[in-house]
Amino acid sequence: MITGHGGNVNALAERLGCSIDDIIDMSSNLNPLGPPPGLEAFLVENMGKIRSLPQADAREMVNAFSRRYNVDADRVMAGNGTTWFLYTLPLALKTQKMLILGPTYSDYRDGCIMHGVDYDYAMSGADDLFVPDLDRVSQMLAAGSFDTMVICNPNNPTGAMVEKEAILGLVREYPQVRFVVDESYLPFVDNAEEISLVAEAGFPNLMVLSSMSKIFRIPGLRTGFLCADPKVIDSFMHYYQPWSVNALAQAAVIHLLDNKADTEAFTLKTREFVATEKALFTQSLADCPGIRLFPSHAYFLLAGLEPSIEAPALCRRMGDEKILIRDCTNFDGLSSQFVRFSLKAGAINTQLALGLKKHLTMLKG
Repeated sequence: MITGHGGNVNALAERLGCSIDDIIDMSSNLNPLGPPPGLEAFLVENMGKIRSLPQADAREMVNAFSRRYNVDADRVMAGNGTTWFLYTLPLALKTQKMLILGPTYSDYRDGCIMHGVDYDYAMSGADDLFVPDLDRVSQMLAAGSFDTMVICNPNNPTGAMVEKEAILGLVREYPQVRFVVDESYLPFVDNAEEISLVAEAGFPNLMVLSSMSKIFRIPGLRTGFLCADPKVIDSFMHYYQPWSVNALAQAAVIHLLDNKADTEAFTLKTREFVATEKALFTQSLADCPGIRLFPSHAYFLLAGLEPSIEAPALCRRMGDEKILIRDCTNFDGLSSQFVRFSLKAGAINTQLALGLKKHLTMLKG
């Protein structure tokens, strides 16, 4: 299951005989501007916290989230990354069969596989720019065989989004289905605060996953939140282990959440930066044969390759230039004709575009 994730920077560095610092990793979906200014210094100053046990239930971290997003604390749970919730939800929800909006992140599927839970996909395709067909989704839910549905919004790796009211429409229409909406990449989207479902408290069948790892570039701290009906929170707490969130992670999250003005300014700067760089990169490949970029609401871009070009070959060639991109072959619903790029700063994005043009031309023969 672990092999279903993104590019392996350590393996590439070993193959090339270089340091991982020499690799430009454009396979991992992390904010190119992060972490926010001052956060690493804050962690150094608080290193002494590792000498004591953290709060067993991360209660102050939960309270900070509650204050920041105006959500009742009994509707919030802190976890060791959103990944813990993904692998626990089949148990906590006693899921019998899950519907996954795909193609998407593999951990939704792998959580089902781990616990022997049946699952199926509602796939979207390139012809529809990977925009989900919600009429088909509704038909599948109406058939009555699914009790849980997962929606990544915006979606990884396609960058497609489902409108807030469309999701709430499904939530209302199918109260017997538990809807899990993963908003890990939503902070990169303009007006995310209005689009988010975190504060939607009137739906007992709606669960929202919230992450700070991507927007603040702190994946190594392993932090995440679940927002849901208190009864749902109780069902997850049944599987919760004490001290699941380490002391430094708790301190960092509280620091970020309580410093609202600074983090909002950082987030706004990130959104503006990403929009500019995405437009420039898309334009730079507009006349490049053999590749098609799909519209994305996120800061990463999914690209389709023409049939004569295989993703593994392209990824290896780019790797030879010490640029790691994501081979999407192992995404259910995609194939060896898809790759994904997580953009960085201008000069690096230009380097990626030039490398792609060169190697796509060579691979086309």
